[in-house]
Amino acid sequence: MTALSTRAKLGVVAASAVLLGSVAAGYAATAAEPARTPPSATGDQAVTLEPGARLLAITDRHVSTVAAADPAGPRTVSGLECLRVYAAAGIGVCLKPETAWSYQVVVLDAALRQTRAVSVPGLPNRARVSASGRMVSWTTFVGGDSYTSSGFSTRTGILDTTTGATVSSLEEFAITRDGRSYRSPDVNFWGVTFTADDNHFYATMSTGATRYLVRGDVAARTVETLKENVECPSLSPDGTRVAFKEAIDADPAKGWRLSVLDLATMRVTATAETNSVDDQAAWLDGGTLAYTRRQDDGQPDVWSVPADGSGTPKLTIPGAESPAPLG
Repeated sequence: MTALSTRAKLGVVAASAVLLGSVAAGYAATAAEPARTPPSATGDQAVTLEPGARLLAITDRHVSTVAAADPAGPRTVSGLECLRVYAAAGIGVCLKPETAWSYQVVVLDAALRQTRAVSVPGLPNRARVSASGRMVSWTTFVGGDSYTSSGFSTRTGILDTTTGATVSSLEEFAITRDGRSYRSPDVNFWGVTFTADDNHFYATMSTGATRYLVRGDVAARTVETLKENVECPSLSPDGTRVAFKEAIDADPAKGWRLSVLDLATMRVTATAETNSVDDQAAWLDGGTLAYTRRQDDGQPDVWSVPADGSGTPKLTIPGAESPAPLG
């Protein structure tokens, strides 16, 4: 990785939108802007990650919570600034600014106190915590790899919050593609989601202009491909389905359809959300997905939709992004 000037970094932001459709555009724009004044905050102590009937989100780059029964109603906003947030079992992960052009992965306890921090390169994009709270993952967009003409790629890491063991990049893992060992300098990973055993996970792998759903094994340091055109997977609470964004006609430039994959049958069901969804959806429960949808001016809202293809999309948390259930 080579050091980038401010001008070069801005070039990476622009290149990201071209290379992966608009996958990084919203987050890059958010990261490059100064934080807007958040709504009236009640202080960090009033925002808790303890399990309860609340939803976690980001409001104007600050961690906030709302009542699950009234998500469009009053919200509690902390002073903690994050570009991505997620939590489970009272443990949170925050991708936050460290300096003007550097970022940290910060592990949080239930009171939003920092327990670990890892400096990471690039612009924050995805973050996840396993259901037990033990495993944390993140994805950033980076520049400087010589194998891409634009110098743009991703970095995805994993941290075991119990042992402190860290995988700085999934590119270190051995790959099996279509049943055969595979190596290529153009491999990129993003969008990890963990299984209940805190060892296996699903993620997106890109190589040769094709994106795959992969299943990974942290202990064995391996991944294997399962299906093409599956991006930003999110495993259902029962572990049987994966919500994901499916590129229309397998072309990200045409946008994505929020869909659900049955892991037993590999059958795909498109949700009722027909707008392009560039996000890693979160399961609010066993049948409902939440995700960020941006307005024409780039401002985010959290929407929700049934996972079985029925119903209609519903505006859930206006003026927010990065949703996660705390129940």
